[in-house]
Amino acid sequence: MSYAHKKHIFFDLDHTLWDFDRNAEETLRELFDSYRFLDLGIPSADRFIECYTRNNQRVWALYHNGKIDKQELRRARFADTFTELGIEPERFPQAFETDYLRLCPHKTNLFPGVHETLAYLKDKYVLHLISNGFKDAAEIKVVKTDIKKYFSQIIISEDVGVHKPHPDIFHFSLCAAEATVTESVMIGDSIEADIRGAQAFGLDAIYFNPNELEEPQDVKASIKKLSDLMSLF
Repeated sequence: MSYAHKKHIFFDLDHTLWDFDRNAEETLRELFDSYRFLDLGIPSADRFIECYTRNNQRVWALYHNGKIDKQELRRARFADTFTELGIEPERFPQAFETDYLRLCPHKTNLFPGVHETLAYLKDKYVLHLISNGFKDAAEIKVVKTDIKKYFSQIIISEDVGVHKPHPDIFHFSLCAAEATVTESVMIGDSIEADIRGAQAFGLDAIYFNPNELEEPQDVKASIKKLSDLMSLF
């Protein structure tokens, strides 16, 4: 597929530019030690992170599809993890979620090639960001990683009132960018939120698939490395 006619490129943030899993793991290892989770009976940081990652992915999928709200997502991802690991609710560390949200957004691990790719694209296209992440966290992430400078618009779902894959956030984003559907493309890691959401709105979409997961038939274009975009555009 040729993207020569495109003028606007919309990026997802978490799991696409900002390496969510790596940053979360660093934060959780620090908190595992400071909260002395071994004393609670959790066998290892690896087991805790594996369990959390699975629960986090599950509740974010529910959030994307409007099944739960932000507060329930924040409550459930750790509460369900502690429950699964056999920790009684009265022993849940109440400040854990707050400490996690305070520390994690300040982590600066990006996927390989982010700065080089965004700098290359910014010379030729107008770049924008659409994130379903929490507003305060997203704002910290783009500043701490020094990627804010690449984007003309940074659109956070909390500000819009709906999140990907809802068509209203794509409509809002294109209006804010003064862009048309045909001259725009969405790039992200979530099949449901980024790819199917964009395609249902009429946008071309490119699936970021660094782990080389099996791709559904409705994925029309994909990349394994962000630097691949420099060949496509």
